[in-house]
Amino acid sequence: MQIGIDSFAAAYDDISLAVRPADRLSDLVEQIEHADQVGLDVFGIGEHHRKDYLDSAPVVILAAAAARTRRIRLTSAVTVLSAADPVRVFQSFATLDLLSRGRAEMVVGRGSFIDAFPLFGLDLADYDSLFAEKLELLLKIRENEHVHWSGEHRPALTGQGVYPRPMQDPLPIWVGVGGTPQSFVRAGALGLPLMVAIIGGETRRFRPLVDLYREAGRRAGFGPDRLKVGVHALGYVAVTSQEAADDFFPGYARAFSSVAKERGWSPVTRAQFDAQLGPDGALLIGTPEQVVEKIARHSEALGGISRITFQMNAASLPQPKLMKAIELLGGRVAPALREGFASAAA
Repeated sequence: MQIGIDSFAAAYDDISLAVRPADRLSDLVEQIEHADQVGLDVFGIGEHHRKDYLDSAPVVILAAAAARTRRIRLTSAVTVLSAADPVRVFQSFATLDLLSRGRAEMVVGRGSFIDAFPLFGLDLADYDSLFAEKLELLLKIRENEHVHWSGEHRPALTGQGVYPRPMQDPLPIWVGVGGTPQSFVRAGALGLPLMVAIIGGETRRFRPLVDLYREAGRRAGFGPDRLKVGVHALGYVAVTSQEAADDFFPGYARAFSSVAKERGWSPVTRAQFDAQLGPDGALLIGTPEQVVEKIARHSEALGGISRITFQMNAASLPQPKLMKAIELLGGRVAPALREGFASAAA
């Protein structure tokens, strides 16, 4: 079981927006460095193209962190592959892999916002075909130094070399998914590890989709070692459960109510939030011991997971609280989970 953190370099309230962008990025790199020091396994940076985020170029942030860390794996969360050139994506992460001496990964997906499509002159009508074609090309580049490929959305490659090549062979590529069955099946058929974003509802409701992924992978001839399942969840730990909930809710409510207004949903209420803190709810918020127990239940409900990443900055928490939460994750949550899963495996 790998334990990590994902960040969207976001500012959702007046206090966090008042922090200068340069200082917010400096704080973020400090968080990654601290996560490395306390023994967490992975840190991911998202990709967004709107005013309240600073992660439009996640690999640049990860490269800055590579110079200040030694062990932690550095990944995207996610790379919006539909709006990117797979050649440049591979080159960027291969360079990160060399800088970090073999610690780079990427999670590729279509993203939860559509801002990148008009920004880069893409047609939303091609939403599905863009991702499928670009993922095919990205995997082709990973497998071959010289690439022969043709498609609909990008000029053909006729044997050109793609450089640099990464230290890891192959460079790890996960597929980030939400709730679309076809996305789970595609990841399984390609034998790629799966990162499931579960930010609400009951985690166990994703089991049929995870089963689809594993069945598609089995039919394609891939063993369990290739069909890894990770979960990206909203989470936060504090010394008491009340402190954790009270710290997290105000920023969470602002962030999700903003998205709800944009998409025509109802605003978030404290009662809805508190319901998500229960045994079956998706939110991983509470004391270290409560969070460890909940992750174990989630893993059992999904048939076993190999990675869990906490998205904490949705609540616009101040730097000292984030740093303390990272310390608790590394010092109490991660060791307990590793010990528990190792015992179960034995």
